[in-house]
Amino acid sequence: GAEVGPAETVLVSLAVLAPYCLLAGFLLTLTCRLLAPEGQPEGIGQVYFLDVLGDIAGGLLFSFVLVWVLGHFGILSLAAFLNLVLAAAVGWLARNRLLMGLAGLLTAVMVGLVLGGNWELASTERQFTGQEVLLEGQSPYNRLVVTRLAEQLTFYANGTPICSTGDAETAEQKVHFAMAQRPQARRVLLLGGGLSGAAKEVLRWTGPNANQTQTAPMQVDYVELDPLLLSVGRQFVPEALDDPRIRVLTGDGRLWIRSGDERYDVVLADTPDPVSTQWNRFYSREFFLEVKERLTADGVFSLACASYENYLSPELADLAAIVHRTLREAFQNVLMIPASRIVFLASDGPLTTQIAERIAQHGLETHSMRPGYLVGLLAEDRLAALQRAVRPDAPINRDFFPILAYRHLRYWMRQFQVRWGVFAVLLGALGLWCLWRARPVTMAVFSAGLAGALLHVVLLLAFQVVFGCVYHRVGLMVTAFMAGLAVGAAWINRRLDRWDRRALAGLAVCLAAFAALIPPVVLGLDQASRLAPLNLACQGAFLALAFGLAVLVGMVFPLAAKIAFEQISITAGRIYTADYLGAAFGALVGSSLLIPLWGIGPVCLLTAALNLAAAGTILLVRKE
Repeated sequence: GAEVGPAETVLVSLAVLAPYCLLAGFLLTLTCRLLAPEGQPEGIGQVYFLDVLGDIAGGLLFSFVLVWVLGHFGILSLAAFLNLVLAAAVGWLARNRLLMGLAGLLTAVMVGLVLGGNWELASTERQFTGQEVLLEGQSPYNRLVVTRLAEQLTFYANGTPICSTGDAETAEQKVHFAMAQRPQARRVLLLGGGLSGAAKEVLRWTGPNANQTQTAPMQVDYVELDPLLLSVGRQFVPEALDDPRIRVLTGDGRLWIRSGDERYDVVLADTPDPVSTQWNRFYSREFFLEVKERLTADGVFSLACASYENYLSPELADLAAIVHRTLREAFQNVLMIPASRIVFLASDGPLTTQIAERIAQHGLETHSMRPGYLVGLLAEDRLAALQRAVRPDAPINRDFFPILAYRHLRYWMRQFQVRWGVFAVLLGALGLWCLWRARPVTMAVFSAGLAGALLHVVLLLAFQVVFGCVYHRVGLMVTAFMAGLAVGAAWINRRLDRWDRRALAGLAVCLAAFAALIPPVVLGLDQASRLAPLNLACQGAFLALAFGLAVLVGMVFPLAAKIAFEQISITAGRIYTADYLGAAFGALVGSSLLIPLWGIGPVCLLTAALNLAAAGTILLVRKE
């Protein structure tokens, strides 16, 4: 829709996905009924194996082909066409002319719709009503849209505005608070935000007053993750990056900080708020320490978090306290400035609020950051209000304990009046009901599904922390996991006659041991990856962990279907339900709540305990 908030977007997404999910669930059970002979439980495992193969093919095709060449409607049309072709094939095999005719009619309608107009562009124009859509494109990282309203161009990434032309105030606030601390800075690193004019704004600190003492030219290193964003920026705002003193680098900003060896006088992080564990890694203690290693002795680091509108709500104060406390783990001095976002300046050298004086001494002409504006912005009562939020007992945000992501979720929910308590109660009640109704074998399947989803999230989080947001390698992580499911299911399907309840309990124990070992192994890989000769081997180790986890999870499903077998359709429905419920709880509750609240260590131990309980239940309760 054109104008809906985040809460409404979630509801609309659920409404759109629910019919598909219901049909997919029906299809799995129905396929087991049609393909698996009655009385042969191994057929359920074979259908599970085929389902996983489809997941692997879809994931590889999407990650490495479709996302580069097609938009959302193109990918959906291709999926629809494949399903209609298969429906026609089934109709032909079953000699069902009605099914064949219906599939053909729907195919013709779909082809007509595809050829009849650019639905991708029409949808985008509907989304940005009142603006002229100049460009829409898809990259592995973002869906990019460029719009024009009057003379202003706005760049959107996944529906979120990232920068606009003519917005001098935002560009100045990104740069001048930090640059005023070190007017003679020669080397500046900019993580994101270069198209907004921030890079050019930095270069203004090489004015005539500074040239009297400067001995080296200024250089700005601008790191941007998405190559398409850079290409689009050069097309529409070429003046933002046309200075030879701006060196444009493509890659993950966190990885650049971690792996490079250049030293900078100022580092400016223009990143989104920590709305997810991916962005949380730019607000963690580990990242701040890595930034300090790349700064000169009294260099300055700057970042901003959350909007500030002259009122410090408890949730906003909580965010400020956590970021401040985490920065103090790396830097001796931290200064908070109540601008349009809360700007954090950190350094081992001195920091000052005399921004207007420094700008005047340097001879800069600014659009919005004029003396009168800065006097009001940096008034003592406003600075004191921020300072009162500082708490020595505030939690420290870490890579593997991303508490800030959860606190930002609370801050977001308060802004949009989302009733999280009702949802949490309903989710908890559903979980308790599932466990109460579960039989020993289905509880083992539920625990395995939860372990697979939750531990895979942990591995993905750790991989991105260690190696950055490297799209293709993350795609390989997912592919390795799906391949492991397929191998595990295929291997045990051939040996079902040799395995019994004790083997299923043994698999649950193996999953528990695997979960308990993940935290120390991940921390060891994090340290080993810092050594260049071991970096590639550590990437391979992460792939092996994802594969090994999935092999264990994939073995559980066919074996459970054999042990709990009654009838094909009843057993398939029950086992699939337990598996998907476990995966849903692991992915949703784990990534949104448990990992941010507890960190990966306690979460992995909780997963281990749940699988041990499932193993004990299988051994103690002999009857289903």
